[in-house]
Amino acid sequence: MDQRDEVRDFLASRRARLSPADVGLPAGTGRRRVAGLRRDEVAVLAGVSSEYYARLERGNLAGVSDSVLDALAGALRLDDAELAHLRNLARAASQPARKRRTPARPAPVRQSLCRVLDAMGTVPAYVRDSRMDILAANALAKELHAPVFRYAEHTGTTPNTARFAFLDPAGRDFYPDWETVSRDCVAVLHAAAGLNPYDKPLSDLVGELSTRSETFRTLWATHDVRVHRTGLKRLHHPAVGVLELDYDVMELVQEPGVLLIAYSAAPGTPAADRLALLATLAATHHAEAVGPTA
Repeated sequence: MDQRDEVRDFLASRRARLSPADVGLPAGTGRRRVAGLRRDEVAVLAGVSSEYYARLERGNLAGVSDSVLDALAGALRLDDAELAHLRNLARAASQPARKRRTPARPAPVRQSLCRVLDAMGTVPAYVRDSRMDILAANALAKELHAPVFRYAEHTGTTPNTARFAFLDPAGRDFYPDWETVSRDCVAVLHAAAGLNPYDKPLSDLVGELSTRSETFRTLWATHDVRVHRTGLKRLHHPAVGVLELDYDVMELVQEPGVLLIAYSAAPGTPAADRLALLATLAATHHAEAVGPTA
């Protein structure tokens, strides 16, 4: 992932999705030579010169002020996640070369946090990083995501929801809303790339998925970014069927980019019944793995 290319492609893709009518500009006469807005139209909307905006879209965000970034966000109708992505790209562009080191992989999840996960016996909960690697999970989360963990064990890789979704054929069955999930995975990885453009393990993952999945390649080219904090997800577990679960995402303050994700179901719903059945299966599998006690 080249940081300047990411800036160029992100700005160009946001410009291409807007028409003059979307931003209150006259369409003019005759056939337009570009999809969406022209560079000079974005410049007018942002209150900067055409030459300056052209420089920005060539990937040069070093030293750009917050006020200019805000003006670009307004001109391009960026949402909060997209503005955060643009700010991250600008921050990375302004970073001295000596500080552009590959971020280290997160340290092993602290035992105290693992105990918290294990204590959440009726709630599937796991910890993942910005690359979508699952770093720790309680027994119910492992049972819920059994296909993800099986694929990781089979391939000798870290459990990773994006790798599973795109590379394992079972991913389309496990995620009934696979098209939405796949877009969300790419959007999350794009946001991570903007935050850490010099993260080699992330670049390697993007390269692997781009090489092996045409769908991933196509979605990556959209340059969409997204941040999820809560919502509803449907998962098709091979033993208990489809579960419609609410999820909540909590960022660990002491570990930037590391998230705790917990699923739950409203009492009295089919999902709650299936989650209870899944908890019984998880307890059975755990007992089998531990073996008989003395």
